[in-house]
Amino acid sequence: MVDIKPTAPTVALPPLGTGPHRRRLGVLALVATFGGLLFGYDTGVINGALNPMKTELGLTNFTEGVVTSSLLFGAAIGAMLGGRIADGWGRRKTIILLAVTFFVGTLICVFAPTFEVIVIGRVLLGLAVGGASTVVPVFLAELAPYEIRGSLSGRNELMIVIGQLAAFVVNAVIGSVWGEGNGVWRVMLAVCALPAIALFVGMLRVPESPRWLASKNRYDEALSVLEQVRTTDRARAELDDIKRSNDIEAKVERVSGWQTLRGNKWLIRIVLIGAGLGVAQQLTGINSIMYYGQTVLIESGFQASAALIANIAPGVIAVVGGVIALYNMEKINRRTTLILGFTLTTTCHFLIGIASVALPEGNPARPWVILFLVVAFVGSMQTFLNIAVWVVLSEIFPTQIRALGMGISVFCLWIANAFLGLYFPTIVAATGITGTFFGFGIVGLLALLFIWKFVPESRGRTLEEVEEGVTTGNIFTVPVKASRR
Repeated sequence: MVDIKPTAPTVALPPLGTGPHRRRLGVLALVATFGGLLFGYDTGVINGALNPMKTELGLTNFTEGVVTSSLLFGAAIGAMLGGRIADGWGRRKTIILLAVTFFVGTLICVFAPTFEVIVIGRVLLGLAVGGASTVVPVFLAELAPYEIRGSLSGRNELMIVIGQLAAFVVNAVIGSVWGEGNGVWRVMLAVCALPAIALFVGMLRVPESPRWLASKNRYDEALSVLEQVRTTDRARAELDDIKRSNDIEAKVERVSGWQTLRGNKWLIRIVLIGAGLGVAQQLTGINSIMYYGQTVLIESGFQASAALIANIAPGVIAVVGGVIALYNMEKINRRTTLILGFTLTTTCHFLIGIASVALPEGNPARPWVILFLVVAFVGSMQTFLNIAVWVVLSEIFPTQIRALGMGISVFCLWIANAFLGLYFPTIVAATGITGTFFGFGIVGLLALLFIWKFVPESRGRTLEEVEEGVTTGNIFTVPVKASRR
């Protein structure tokens, strides 16, 4: 496959311009990405809550994995359900439903008397996390102008890592004040209720996705939304572009997303690529570090209290990397970013494995060297990989299967995440840091080969251009010169 450079829109669009509409776009994106903040806090808070929870509830290595992974298995289901609900019910209403689910799941976890009840609460939170991971990126991609779609869509991933950093800081503060006594983990979990309320209230004032409205032939409403976040000329031109795309689709027999997939080999290919990209992202082990970072640092030689504080460092670098990534999304091609990201993370995996062998337990340098390499890994992941993966997934699927394709891809992502989360404590106990990170490194090499061979370029194209390229297969085969219009 030949890499494709950015192309111009099918029909030249008026410039974005500046003014209140740009600020309105930023506000709408900020409100929607509170779903990402909740995603990050709920997945990150378990990092510091596990140790006191383990003591109070008598968890084993396996049941510790169950508590962590129950959210992730729920997220896999939520990713599929969220996409289907969002297609039929709308992006906005679905996100409001997710805010309510976040709040209820938090209350169940906070007041859970037993291991079984907290697992139920974590599954419910997982449904919300998975739904948010599917619907929020789609909503942002459909709201954004193509020129800044990468950076706007990427804000959701930035909010995820901000949520994780917030969880690490809250855990460290609460742990320092109250120690690891009974009930301290409940306070850590309770904080999640605040952004859930903010998301619910904020989304009540956010309009529906203009592309979803247009897909339901509600063109007047779609234009009204576009005029809130574009100049009038640009809004009308974009709506005309969307109408042209819809007219082409209308000439084709209307079938379900699943039937559409069965009838087009290129659509099947892009869904498989999306699923493979999601799985590859998770098998870097990034979320295992975010869930079990304290465990890894204790294994490397830190005391439990020091590990809780040191664990803030990966959270800080994740946010810094996310900010840099947003800037790079409109500067560097998606494929280039992904390849660079997997190269750096794989290198860090092997270096962590080598350091754990070269510096035996008891060596005073061991915990600090491993902490430095973990921070380098997280920084590489957030700067070049995490945001890019979510942006690509939000861009590559045609409108008719966008939520379905995103749902399938994120379902596979969460299943990989869930099984890794379930067995990570057992793997570390059995093979130590050495075997664990060498394993991640080998998987990273395979992921690099997959990205290089199969993932197409989507930067600089309107969603309608990407749709045409995917549906016809041209996005996989058109040389650089021929791709320019």
